[in-house]
Amino acid sequence: MAFQDGFISELVGRRATVNELPIGRVTDFLVNNPDQTFPEVDGLIIKTSQGPRFAPMDTVSDVDADGAVALSAAPKVAAPPDDEALYLVLDLLDKQIVDVDGRKVVRINDIEIANTGGKLRVVAADVGVSGLLRRLGLRGFGKRLGPWVYRRVPRAMIAWDSVAPIREKNPSQVQLAVKESKLKRLHPSELAEVISELSAREAAAIIHSLDDETAADALEHLEPEKQRAIIDDIGRERAADIIEEMDSDDAADLLGDLPEDQQSELLAEMNQSTAGELRELVKYEDDTAGGLMTTDYVWIFPHRTAEQTIHKIREIAPETEFIYYLYVVDKDERLLGVLTLRALLLAPQDDVIERIMEDDIVTIAPAMRSRDVAATIARYDLLAVPVVDPDGLMLGIVTVDDAIDAIMPEDLAKELPRITPTRRTSRAVKD
Repeated sequence: MAFQDGFISELVGRRATVNELPIGRVTDFLVNNPDQTFPEVDGLIIKTSQGPRFAPMDTVSDVDADGAVALSAAPKVAAPPDDEALYLVLDLLDKQIVDVDGRKVVRINDIEIANTGGKLRVVAADVGVSGLLRRLGLRGFGKRLGPWVYRRVPRAMIAWDSVAPIREKNPSQVQLAVKESKLKRLHPSELAEVISELSAREAAAIIHSLDDETAADALEHLEPEKQRAIIDDIGRERAADIIEEMDSDDAADLLGDLPEDQQSELLAEMNQSTAGELRELVKYEDDTAGGLMTTDYVWIFPHRTAEQTIHKIREIAPETEFIYYLYVVDKDERLLGVLTLRALLLAPQDDVIERIMEDDIVTIAPAMRSRDVAATIARYDLLAVPVVDPDGLMLGIVTVDDAIDAIMPEDLAKELPRITPTRRTSRAVKD
């Protein structure tokens, strides 16, 4: 094939010929495996008098000097439905994409293709003004303005391995069109920023493409209004799966913003333990310790030795990220003491927990206001403070980042690093 590299806009609209006889015009490019790093173009779509026809790339013999695309045989197969393959023009031109490395949403003005090893592949997206001029047939006009001016026309090429297209249509193709591994390169706050720029339907398409854990991390960073819109669009079962993966305090905040019937439907989709914890958390007012607390913490029994406790912590470590304070409780979950991970590691291996724990504990009540919670954490220089009921039963903890979030302006609070665990199940070192 004579064509080596260029842009699809340079071929769209060209005459297609067989034995120098015109049979139609090139209207699109078909890709069967869009999940490849640099997807192979499998063929052209030719508009003929019999309707759109698919011409495999191995039938494209030349791109003539006069601009015609020469085929070795007339295409006979009808173009496949657009939900069975990716159409570069129909599905991508003028559509929004996520520039993963640039961490932003942009719009595709043109697509660069190149002949590598005898196969035509998608290599980059042109999101700059030059791509738009090319599409509009004004590239020559730009050059006529003079080399100095033309060189300054903004060019913005994004390598295809940094592109994640967003497809509103054909939901069955979203998993192919949006590479999950690309989006997972973004920090949750960056991914949330990208999602916040999209329509509710496009945002739902992104969330659909992610695993539950990544989707939960991103959802936690979104504004409540955007969260509700996405929950409405992704379906009850998937929404429940994602909410289960959120930090318990964030999950409770989200559920608390939903109508009671929708809240009940989502809780019914969750496992009983998680649903029970969230039902309790939703009862608390937002501006209280109960509304800020999470049930994600590690609690241990007092009679274990330091060595036994360390072994157990190693077992649960992959499932939790925040192990700094260890809360010591009795069989009724009444708080007895606390110790740091450092204290545990430095203790003699045969010492039992009740001998090395601190029993002079700073605690707060679930009704304490957020400003007082933050003041308590600051006064005692804590990373987290336990929340207990009047009988001393452990209800949860409020971490320093959540306390700060509650008293700082929302836009600034969202920029701060978080120390809370990303998974929402409380962990116990049990007998």
